[in-house]
This record gives sequence, structure tokens and C-alpha cells, in this order.
Amino acid sequence: MPHTAPEPAPHGLRRLAFGGDYNPEQWPEEVWHEDVALMREAGVTMVSVGIFSWALLEPEPGGYDFGWLDRVLDLLHEAGIRVDLGTPTVAPPAWFYRAHPEALPVSREGVRYAFGSRGAICHSNPAYRSAAANITEQLARRYADHPALAMWHVHNEYGVPVSACYCDNCAAHFRRWLAGRHGGVEAVNEAWGTAFWGQRYRSLDEIDPPRATPTVANPAQRLDYARFADATMRENFCSERDILHRLAPGIPVTTNFMTALSQCDSVDYWAWGRETDLVTNDHYLITDGRRTHVNLAMAADLTRSVAGGAPWLLLEHSTSGVNWQPRNPAKRPGEMARNSLAHVARGSDGAMFFQWRQSRSGAEKFHSAMVPHAGTDSRVWREVSGLGADLGLLSGIRGTRTVADAAMLWDWQSWWAQKLEWRPSEDHDARERADTFYASMYDRHLTVDFAHPDADLSGYPLVVVPALYLATEETGRNLRSYVENGGTLVVSYFSGIVDTQDAVHPGPYPGALRDVLGLTIEEFSPLGEGGTVRLITPEGPELTGDLWSDVVIPRGAETVWSYADGIPAGRPAVTRHRLGRGTAWYISTRLSGTHLDAVLDRACDDARIAPRTGLPYDVEVVRRTGDDGTYLFAINHTGDDAKVPLDGPGTELLTGEHTVGRLAVPAGAVRVVHLDG
Repeated sequence: MPHTAPEPAPHGLRRLAFGGDYNPEQWPEEVWHEDVALMREAGVTMVSVGIFSWALLEPEPGGYDFGWLDRVLDLLHEAGIRVDLGTPTVAPPAWFYRAHPEALPVSREGVRYAFGSRGAICHSNPAYRSAAANITEQLARRYADHPALAMWHVHNEYGVPVSACYCDNCAAHFRRWLAGRHGGVEAVNEAWGTAFWGQRYRSLDEIDPPRATPTVANPAQRLDYARFADATMRENFCSERDILHRLAPGIPVTTNFMTALSQCDSVDYWAWGRETDLVTNDHYLITDGRRTHVNLAMAADLTRSVAGGAPWLLLEHSTSGVNWQPRNPAKRPGEMARNSLAHVARGSDGAMFFQWRQSRSGAEKFHSAMVPHAGTDSRVWREVSGLGADLGLLSGIRGTRTVADAAMLWDWQSWWAQKLEWRPSEDHDARERADTFYASMYDRHLTVDFAHPDADLSGYPLVVVPALYLATEETGRNLRSYVENGGTLVVSYFSGIVDTQDAVHPGPYPGALRDVLGLTIEEFSPLGEGGTVRLITPEGPELTGDLWSDVVIPRGAETVWSYADGIPAGRPAVTRHRLGRGTAWYISTRLSGTHLDAVLDRACDDARIAPRTGLPYDVEVVRRTGDDGTYLFAINHTGDDAKVPLDGPGTELLTGEHTVGRLAVPAGAVRVVHLDG
């Protein structure tokens, strides 16, 4: 159940958070004093401590050594630096695994992972749960009243690298979870459709996790197991959180999310966001050829949305290159500041990094840090210090909220279901659709909120649905009400198809969305590899789709574009349904780039969203508002100077200049204007 949050911001921190993961245990104690002096020089306000320190804090079962951590926290407090204190439960010690080898997770193929990495945890294991609760309680009793304590940081990046375990402990736990979700075995049989392929169970005791099978396993069982794995991790988080709430009341508790669709796909962050006192996130640029600043903006918007629109905190990103991708380029001059301030523009009350000092040993010794191997006579250090100074000038934005222009529906559980095997086309990728729709909105200079399919959408003139394979009847009613009351809805193909148990809705596709879209789909017609279809209309440009097509039957919707070729030639390809005071659009093929833009242009007209003229391509403009007015962020991701029109006069906070009319934003630079009035 959702809990009452003690405080939605780091305790005692009156500025934006700036700092990073601090791992003093990797360094001789004399280095600690140098670290703290450099932190003060760079303007550091908070650091995360102790995340991977269980083996040092409890070197033997029941034997504790807090002396070194006492000295670190005291040193930080004397320097005025707040502490995000970790519970080190992501990395149990070697002695724990020696005593409890069954706590190591087992893969779907039956391989038990070994000690020697991180996050190798069976979250159903009772010995792990007990040991994690114990070290959490020891830390809370010792440090609850420490004057440096700003917040608690439980575990680290749940779901990465392992979320699901398939051991016998998990099998027993899964059966209990099924009883709680469905009731008895007959309800499970019904939910999973076990009459197919003769999979019927007589007792819950006959049910195991969906381990490796000769061919495709029951998809409803797979989906429920993904839910179970996510819920089990969340149970462990809540257990630690509740201990910390009890022993350290008033101190917020968080765990660092990885909301970017490019980074974690096994966690339902809508559910997790309700359980933390402050939503925090880690984000790293994925160098796969996509526009990295757009991926960053999308992750930040998604994180803010998980936080319910409230301020959140970027707890990790990188000063320069990472080390775990196939190719790890350094960030360009100024890119670190643009990245950091883009997160701030989209709701983060600070910018923190992994990590403070670059490690000499271990798996991430080539991962960049605030203090690189090159030391303070380096571009990275100079940029770190410059960013610290800039964030110090922006303290007034703390607590303000980012203003959104439109919404995008997203549901992690639908993503889990859609990614299972034996779908009409293995090429359909929900993440690709979300990325593509988001990029089109970004290029219109629209700030996007993400929303759960059952959320209140009444505040948005435009809602887009890039991929919603799983949609309940309640979702269908919610979207119908949204459109009837004046909203504009855009839905992409293969949405509304199944219910919560991956069963096709009775009747023709698109199931839960038939009424709002005013159409049915006779059958899917995915295209072969490299295949395309032409879309024609008497009122606009010819478009080209690929990957997918539907045989659409209008049931009240009007045809806007038709297929010129392919199996559905002559039938609707893009439709528009007038419903009540709004409209619902349906796109039955994969459109990208200018082809998708053509449809969204029409939808924006319906939503009365005027084009943002005068804003250059890849110059990001975002607003945060609060009691003391509006802050406009302008982030120039291009190599050319740009001009941004202003709503009125104001003060540019990084330079102190008074601005009016048009704001000059140099190439690669960021400007933040506090608008008058």
C-alpha cells in the first residue's frame, strides 16, 4: 500500500543537489581529506555513501565495523556536505554466500549464478531478506540522528542485472503470490488459458516458474512471472524502507530507478513511484546512433511522470564516457553541462554522478568520474567545477514544477506482454515506437508527460499512444471519456489487443479501443522484411509505411489516408473518429520521420496546439514554474548560435544579464531565464 512520505526532498539541503557516489573505502584515508577539500572547491552539496560497503560494515556475521563510516560522515558534515546514505544490500558479502549459496539466483535455463559481480540476489530467499533487514536496522540505529544525513538510498538499481530468479524458493513464493492474485487453482487455469496445449493444473503445488521449455511457454504464465519478480523486489525495498521510516522518522527513503526504456525493462516504475518518498533516477547516454539528448529528455520526462509531476532527483549520470557499451566515446566539451541542466529543466532538483573519484581497480575503472585519473588539471574537472558554480546560481528553482504540453501513454506491463514470443511480427518494437513518437513531439518543442493508461488525462489537449498492446476495458472507457470531453487521441497499431492476462478481447481487434477509435480490424497484415506500403489522400502528401498494416473496417471513423498497395489496398490506413467534442486518430502502419509528422500535424490542429515557430531545431526550450514565477531553460544542442523568443522580460541567471524579446543562446550553451512577473 502507498505510505505517507516523511519528506519529499533531501533533508536539510537548501540548494540543488550536486555531487556523486562517494566510495572512500577504495582509497587510503589520507585521500579523504583531499576529496572533501576538492568537493568544497567544486561546490558539491551532497554525496551518496556506502552503497557497496556491506562486506566492510559487517566483515563477519554479526560483527560490525562502523568506525571508518563514522569518520567519513563526520568529515563530510564538517564541510557542510549532505549525505545520501546507502543500505548496501545490492552486494552481500562473500561470507554470506558461502553460508547461503541458495541465495544466488538461478536463470531460466537452470544455471545458478556465482559470486563475483553485483546484484546476484534471489529476492525470495529468506536468508537474504533477513540479512538485508538486519544490516539496514544496524545502519538506521547508528546514523538516524547523524547531522549529515539527508536521505536513505536503499539497494541500487533494482532489476539490473538480475530481476527474476527461477529457483525452488521462488517457485514456492510464486505459488503464494498466485494465490493472493488469483485465488485458487481454477482461477489460475482460467487466467492462463491452460486448456490450450493441455496445461491444466489440479493444484497450485503443480505450478513452477516458467523455466526453459522445448518451445514457447504459456505467455500468461510468463507475464504473471514478470509481475511476480517485480513485486518481489518491491517487497524487499518496502521492508527496508519501513525499517528506516521506523528508526529514522522524517528522513526520506529512495532507491535509484533506471526509467529510460534503453536501460531497464523489468521494473514497473508506476508501482515503484508510489512507494518512494522521493523519486530518483540514474541515466546514461546510449551511444547507438540515436540522438542522445532526445533519449535523455525522454527519460527525464518519464521520471518526472513517475514522480507524479513533482520534483525528482538525478542520482547518477556520467561526466564523460562510460565503459560498459561496445564503444564508449567521451562527451564533447560542454555536453556534460547540457546533459545535467536538461535533467534539471525537466524536473530534477539537482545533478549527481557516478562517481566522485575514478576507480583504479574493478569493473568500472574506465568509467568517467568527477575527479578523473587525469586529476584536476583536466577538462572534465574544470567542467565539473563550472557546473557546480552554475547550479549554485539556480537554487531558486528548487521545488518548482515542469510544465507539460501533451501526454504519452506508457505501461511497462503492456511492454512485458508485447515482447513475448509468437507475435504477428518479431520486428514490432514498443520501445522503437515510443522513441519515434517522442522524437516527433520533441521536434515540435512540446514537453511531454507520460501517463498510465488509466490516469486522468483531462488536463492534456493531446494524448499519443505509441504502443499499448495490453489494454483493459477500463482503459478503453478512460480514453473514450477523454475524447468525448474534447481531447485529441492518436493511437498506433497493435494497441488494445489483449487484457491483463494476455487474452485477446472478445470480438474483433482492437478490443478495448474499438469504440473510441470507431473501427474494427479484420486481420493484421505484417510486412515482410524491408517491405513498405504507400498511403494516399486527396488532402495531403503521400506517405510511406513499413513493417505492419491492418485490414481496417470503419465503424464511424473517417478515412484520411488509404493504402495504395499491399493486401489492404484501397482500405483505410489512417483514420479520424469524431467522438463527442474530441477526435481519435488511428495509424495502422509504422510511420516515422516526416511521414509520422504529417499525421501528428493534423492531430495537433485538432488539439489546437499551434506550431512553435521561431524555435530552432535541437534547441530545447522547457519551463518550470512555482510560487516565484517561471524559469525558462534554453539548451542549444547545435554548433550554431541561436535566438529563442521570450514571453516577456527577465533575468538570465547564469550570466546575470537582463533579457527582453529574444534570448541569445550560444552554440552548445545553456541559458536559464527567470521571467519577470
